[in-house]
Amino acid sequence: MNSLSDSISYRLTPHVPKNFIMVLLICGILLGICVFASLAFGSRLVSWNELIDGLFHPNVDSYGANVVRKRISRTVFSLFCGAALGVSGALMQAVTRNPIADPSILGVNTGAALFVVSGIAFFNISTASQYIWLALAGAAITAVFVFGIGSMGRGGATPLKLVLAGAATSAALSSLVIAIMIPRSYVMDQFRFWQVGSVGSASWDAITTFIPFLVIGVLIGVISAPALNGLALGDEMATVLGIKTGMLRLIAAIAAVLLCGATTALAGPIGFIGLLSAHAIRLMLGPDLRFIIPLSAVSGAIILTMSDVIGRVLGSPGELEVGVVTAFIGAPLLIILAMKLKVRSL
Repeated sequence: MNSLSDSISYRLTPHVPKNFIMVLLICGILLGICVFASLAFGSRLVSWNELIDGLFHPNVDSYGANVVRKRISRTVFSLFCGAALGVSGALMQAVTRNPIADPSILGVNTGAALFVVSGIAFFNISTASQYIWLALAGAAITAVFVFGIGSMGRGGATPLKLVLAGAATSAALSSLVIAIMIPRSYVMDQFRFWQVGSVGSASWDAITTFIPFLVIGVLIGVISAPALNGLALGDEMATVLGIKTGMLRLIAAIAAVLLCGATTALAGPIGFIGLLSAHAIRLMLGPDLRFIIPLSAVSGAIILTMSDVIGRVLGSPGELEVGVVTAFIGAPLLIILAMKLKVRSL
C-alpha cells in the first residue's frame, strides 16, 4: 500500500528530479554541438571563417558561406522534425502504456506514407500543405486501426498485441506503397529517397508549414502530461482520481498523430526517434511525463540532427539518408528493450 501511495505521490505532485539541472545542461550542450556540426560538416567541410560569414555576414558571397546558409534551413528542419518525433513517441508510449511504442513500430508512419504516395499517384498533389493533410489522415486511420486490432481478444490492448498489430499493418501498407509506385516511375523517382526518410530537401516554406503542427502537438503533450501520469497508474486508479481516460487518450493520440503525420509528410517515414529519445530521458529522469515529454523534444532534436550529420559524413561525397542511420541505431535498441523489459506495460 505504501509503494502505491508513493507512486501516486511521485507522479501527481510537483517533484523535480535531483539531476534535472544536470540533464538540462547536458541536453543544451549536446544541442549546441549538433547545431554546430550540422552547419560545419557534410560533403564539404567549411572553415571557421566561412561559418561566421555564412551566419553573420549576408553580403559575403563565397562558396563556403553559401554552403552554410543552405545548411541553416536543413538544420532547423531536422531539429523541428526530431522534436516532433520525440514528443510523438513519448505520447504514444504513455497512451498505450507500451514501453516500445513508436510511430514507426506501430505502423503510423507507413499509413501516412501510403496516403501521401496515393495522393501523388492518383491526384497529382505537389505542395507541402497537401502532403501534410493526406499524411495526417493516413496516420490517424492507421493508429485507430492498429489500436482496434490490438484491443481484440482477451486482455485488451496489451503491449505485445499492439506491437504485433503494428508490425503486421506496417508490412501490409508497405506492400501497397510498393504496388502503387512500381508501375509509376515518376512517383518512384520523386519519392525513392523520401521513403527512407530524409531532411535533405528542407526549405523555409516546408518549415513554415510545419511550425503550427509542431507547436500545437507539443503544447497538447505538455499540458496533458500531469493527467497522463495518472493514466500510468492504471485506468481504474486514474478514474478514481477524476481523470477522463477516454478523452485523455483521444486528445494525446491526436497530438501524437499531428506530430508524426506532419513530419512524415515533409521528411518521410523516419523511424525510432520517438523510441530512442523518450527512453533516453526516462533513463536519466525517471517516469514522470512532465519531464519526459518536453525533454523528449530536445533529445529527439539532438538524435535526428546528429544522425543527419553522421549520414552526411559517412556518405561523403554524397549522403546516407537519415532514416537509414536511425534504423541502424534504433533496431538493436528495440531488440534489447524487448528482451529486458519483456514488453511489459509502463
